[in-house]
Amino acid sequence: MNTFLQYNPTKLYFGKGQVEQLQQEIPENANVLLVYGGGSIKRNGVYDDVMKQLNDVDATVFELTGVEPNPRLTTVRKGVEICKREGIDFLLAVGGGSVIDCTKAIAVGATYEGDVWDLITQQAPIESALPFGTVLTLAATGSEMNPVSVITNWETNDKLGWSSPHAFPTFSVLDPEYTFSVPQDQTIYGIVDSMSHALEHYFHRTPNTPMIDGFIESLLRTAIETGPKLVENPQSYEYRETMMYISTTAFNETLKNGTDGGDWATHRIEHAVSAIYDIPHGGGLAILFPNWLHHVIEEDPSRVKQLATNVFGISAEGKSDEEVAREGAEALRAFWDSLGAPRTLGDYDITDEDFDSIVEKTLIKPGVGTYVEMNGERVLDILQRSL
Repeated sequence: MNTFLQYNPTKLYFGKGQVEQLQQEIPENANVLLVYGGGSIKRNGVYDDVMKQLNDVDATVFELTGVEPNPRLTTVRKGVEICKREGIDFLLAVGGGSVIDCTKAIAVGATYEGDVWDLITQQAPIESALPFGTVLTLAATGSEMNPVSVITNWETNDKLGWSSPHAFPTFSVLDPEYTFSVPQDQTIYGIVDSMSHALEHYFHRTPNTPMIDGFIESLLRTAIETGPKLVENPQSYEYRETMMYISTTAFNETLKNGTDGGDWATHRIEHAVSAIYDIPHGGGLAILFPNWLHHVIEEDPSRVKQLATNVFGISAEGKSDEEVAREGAEALRAFWDSLGAPRTLGDYDITDEDFDSIVEKTLIKPGVGTYVEMNGERVLDILQRSL
């Protein structure tokens, strides 16, 4: 294991009825910016629950609505403008990862004199942020308990991830009932996204990490057991509860303790794809990740073999490491197929027309891939395998 510092200041309120904790967390008489997406929270009652709590602390509420599934820089800028104009004291994100990511960018941008894109592109340091909390309505990204955000600049077709210690939520409310109305496709994408985060942590090269490896393997086995049941029974509190905790744990920085952090090349490739085509993040990962595994197996099949035996129960008897690893990669693909996740870029009507641009955007920053280093040839091969 490597030396490590574990730090996560986010207070997590998990379970039924925990929205009432907003009264403890929102300052009285505060100017609050409420950030949410397309309005589903008004149809399913979450908006009313949140507003009751805000009214009880005499908050003055301003609203930013219409946050996109891949949140746009233009929306972030609108939020920053509201914060500065109205003297916002606190932000509250009510939604899934996109809403939370947007809120994180607004929070850091609101205390910065220049354009928030400077912070996202690391042209200027992030030195402060307005405090913010979240009420989660979609289990997928883990953004409710980490300092990471992804923002899309549609004018330049750039989708960039960034992080800062200032971007941790002060608290997050996770009530599984608030995910009952999530559509089936978004539920599937959430399962894939959560598993991908765990898998990306898993592909590290740090020796002597049996506990973290076992933790990841247990999480993946639980997702494989629970995911199909949830897709078939979307109103099950038990299954929603399990997947919600999986998605949070998969990306709250616990899984990287003592390791080199894992390999996030597939995220970089997917960000480049969806920066041009605006596809769902979980859908893109379902397509790309099994094809990335091909290069892992070619270079070093040992880790995929471990995944195959410890997560999917594949026997290694009488087989080479590569044979077991390939069975493991196919088992992952087959599982995501069984959920109804997309399998090819063609499922989104994507051709090879923009592959050169996708490769360029993937490699715009150095150091893509730690378990397997990516270059243009490898990224292009993954895209071609994904057609």
